[in-house]
Amino acid sequence: MYVFEHQLRVRYAETDQMGYVYYGNYAAYYEVARTEMLRNTGISYRALEEMGVMLPVIELQSKFIQAATYDELLTIKTTIREEPNIRIKFEYEIFNEAAVLLNTGMTQLVFVDMQKNRPCRPPQIFQDKMRPYFE
Repeated sequence: MYVFEHQLRVRYAETDQMGYVYYGNYAAYYEVARTEMLRNTGISYRALEEMGVMLPVIELQSKFIQAATYDELLTIKTTIREEPNIRIKFEYEIFNEAAVLLNTGMTQLVFVDMQKNRPCRPPQIFQDKMRPYFE
């Protein structure tokens, strides 16, 4: 299992008229955390694309428990429970500064060969970097 935490502060532009984070922004928060998690492994999205592999999202789930508000420092805990194969599943928990769980979510992505536009296995270097977390 691989777990990574990333923090971000809610910007005013991300809130709605009620002062809560607009629901559509949670998917963007997931993307930020997922991108930073991958970068932390030593293989960024950019590096994957340079290897000819893209990672489109094929599934998204989000559960809203309590609202995040302007200027809160959020901690996004991102977990990969299963070793990536053709698909990679990310689970998210978003906490506020008081460690209150605000949101849970999941995205599933698929590795796609950019030339063939077909699902593929992750590049070997990515598999090698991830394997120790699942042994």
